[in-house]
Amino acid sequence: MQIGLHVSIAGSIDKAVDNAVATGCTAFQIFTRNPRGWAAKPLTSNDASSFKEKLAKTKIDRFATVAHMPYLPNLSSPEEDPFVRSTDSLIDEVKRCSKLGIPYIVAHLGSHKGEGDKKGIEMLVRAFTKAAKDTPDDVMILLENTAGQKNSVGSDLDQLASILSQLKPAKRFGICFDTCHGFAAGYDMSTEKGAATTLEKLDKAIGFEHLKILHLNDSKGELGSNLDRHEHIGLGQIGEKGLGHIIKTINRKKIPIILETPIDERRDDVGNLNKAKELA
Repeated sequence: MQIGLHVSIAGSIDKAVDNAVATGCTAFQIFTRNPRGWAAKPLTSNDASSFKEKLAKTKIDRFATVAHMPYLPNLSSPEEDPFVRSTDSLIDEVKRCSKLGIPYIVAHLGSHKGEGDKKGIEMLVRAFTKAAKDTPDDVMILLENTAGQKNSVGSDLDQLASILSQLKPAKRFGICFDTCHGFAAGYDMSTEKGAATTLEKLDKAIGFEHLKILHLNDSKGELGSNLDRHEHIGLGQIGEKGLGHIIKTINRKKIPIILETPIDERRDDVGNLNKAKELA
């Protein structure tokens, strides 16, 4: 089973591998830099080689490692300056992943700022197409479904499939499905039947062959709330039955599972990882 956490790179980027191993991960996700700013310290060849050497000594498969875009870029922005800056950030992240040997980068789809889905998708396609053209082809860009917040695109699976179909070359792009976002967008996964139906819709619209990473999160918000608030596994509105069915199905398909759950007095990362393994 390939399952793990978003792990810290504090200290140096290779520490992420240590943190993944220490918490019992067989897959993991990182930010390659501080996710809350635009500036990124360049990756040195020592950073990259140390990361790759440590990873090679573990039992974690390289294709169960993934990076996540920082928070500030908005790839759907209709405003030229933020759009260019966001696209440049994506290009930089893909290049960083290539240096580290990380095969996937998860991208948030952003906000059209009230200009409408058509404009937002047009900008997204522009950004992703340029990023694919200007970067090494050993990294796949994964589009993450959204919770359906105001002005966001990509919460509807058919729309997500439509965006994916416009991206070329096709081999450079895939999907990351987040269970909390899906539930918040109106896909009921709170029962085994509901979870099965949602996965069938995903397979029909997008195809499991394009699903490269699953973000496994319970939801603080209710069904269709459009609230992107992650909850501990089994303690939110989705619950154990639905998430258990999803874990089993995704595990059978050998798709890596990443948890992005909170840490508080009720449960820590290892507690959530153990709960997910128990449900498997």
